[in-house]
Amino acid sequence: MVDTAPTRPADPPRWDVTAFFPSLGSRELAGALEGLVADLGRLRSLYDEHGVRGGPPQEIDDTHVAAVEAVLPATNELLERLRLVGAYLHAHTTTDARDAEAATLQSRFQADTAAVSTLHKRFAAWVASVGADALIERSPVAADHAFPLRRAERAAAHQMSEAEEDLAAELSLTGGRAWARLHGEITARLTVTVTVPGGEPRRLPMSAVRGLATSPDAEVRAAAFAAELAAWETVAVPLASGLNAFKGEANTFNRRRGWTDSLDVALHNNNVDRATLAAMQDAVTTALPDFARYNRAKAGLLGHDRGLPWWDLLAPIGDGRRFAWDEATEAVAEAFATYSPRLAALVRRAVAEGWLDAEPREGKVGGAFCMPVEGDVSRVLLNFDGSFDSVQTLAHELGHAYHNTNLGLRPPLQRQTPMALAETASIFCETIMVQAGLAAAGDDATRLAILDGDLAGACQVVADIHSRFLFERALSAEREQGVLSAERLSELMTEAQETAYLDGLDHDHLHPYMWAVKGHYYTAYYNWPYTFGLLFGIGLYAEFKRDPDRFRLGYDDLLSATGLGDADVLAGRFGIDVRSVEFWTASLDVLRARIDELCALATTAR
Repeated sequence: MVDTAPTRPADPPRWDVTAFFPSLGSRELAGALEGLVADLGRLRSLYDEHGVRGGPPQEIDDTHVAAVEAVLPATNELLERLRLVGAYLHAHTTTDARDAEAATLQSRFQADTAAVSTLHKRFAAWVASVGADALIERSPVAADHAFPLRRAERAAAHQMSEAEEDLAAELSLTGGRAWARLHGEITARLTVTVTVPGGEPRRLPMSAVRGLATSPDAEVRAAAFAAELAAWETVAVPLASGLNAFKGEANTFNRRRGWTDSLDVALHNNNVDRATLAAMQDAVTTALPDFARYNRAKAGLLGHDRGLPWWDLLAPIGDGRRFAWDEATEAVAEAFATYSPRLAALVRRAVAEGWLDAEPREGKVGGAFCMPVEGDVSRVLLNFDGSFDSVQTLAHELGHAYHNTNLGLRPPLQRQTPMALAETASIFCETIMVQAGLAAAGDDATRLAILDGDLAGACQVVADIHSRFLFERALSAEREQGVLSAERLSELMTEAQETAYLDGLDHDHLHPYMWAVKGHYYTAYYNWPYTFGLLFGIGLYAEFKRDPDRFRLGYDDLLSATGLGDADVLAGRFGIDVRSVEFWTASLDVLRARIDELCALATTAR
């Protein structure tokens, strides 16, 4: 029986995607899918007609100018439509892993459009043969795409032959993409039985169980963690097989494409150089003892003699305000208004236009994300549990949506933002949220709770992300020698956690299955860019506080240009040197000051 009762205003919503297509079975979607296949064929013919493919170096002439001016607009047009259809299908498969129709359509869509990857690589090889600078000098259209062209030229140095790249794109459907999809389906379908002492067993989706980590009840947190680990153990073997297969494939392709280190791929994809990453990692390593100090202080408040057990990493300190859904959206809107009316208005728009899917439920993926759909429109997924942490997550994801509004008018090839810069607006918005909360805190207990909520999130992005980085470095290296068992993956995970968290955690109670939890490992080093984003966002907020009016004049323009330059060049607009350890240290000093305040308040509270 279908529940037709009206939704209460305070209930976390489900998003509305009917504005894009009426339904999965609609004629409109079927027509869009058929049209994409036909237009992809026409785009391939256009590439053939203009000889857009790799070859020996060429002297530029009018035929090359004509080629780039024909191919770039046509490619942008197709990519725009691909984004809409892909986002619509993703909206269905991520909110209901049991939707067989959506899964079938998505699989077919991926197969039908796999050749787009081959065309990208053909274009890069052609640009390298003609010369990006020569094209930019001769063509206004090319000049508008100067950075994507120069980036394509660099990428061409790490490509296989056209036939090999075409084969790799087709095989990815049953290789890398398939393993990533398997991880998503297993984790979304996974249910867990949680039994709190004195209570009845409850069967919950994994996303809801992980949300219990923020419960104010210590027994609930501990019981949920024990049940979570038991559930991950039941699926460890297939997930280990998937991760081994994915990393094995990645290592093979890296070798064939001339990458000497798996990390170099991620650096290229994020428009970040080695010097920048090294500077950030140096600052992070130096700061790890400060985060351990925070975790020890929190452990003392929660009654632990040693470091924190894993299940209390996200435990709220004190009573910790709980938010109804409408209270959460209002709190975010009010905080955003301290920056600008335009940012606050985005919250109202997202609520009014059905952008948000916040209800935890079985079959829905865990975590949170924001995806652009068309123009300046986004859809935001999260699993709202009423904690301050989930309010922070809402602010974070709406920060991504604000970024998308600034990118919206650019063509696809101009808005290909790497992850390191994609976190800029989201972290900036989180920082606004924390500052607004601290400014409104009326007593030490409230201030302590807000500081802890912020630092718990920052610890995840600095210390936990560092553990994931260390784990992935070890995984990629060992995978070169052979397949890793589920047990070995768990050993590497806990070793990395011990190194990153130091004595801030109880080493007898770590999370050996974090490698199974996160789908991030199905993208090369989908970890350190979060740390980059956090610290870069804090650095930008410091610039905002120094001169708000000047900052506002340049900030939206920066967001609109994140696909148009390397990280160091874009940061230079605000006088920031991302290759300097001092910049990253200054951002971490902001967090150290909050740790100092929390530790002082914790001493008073005990």
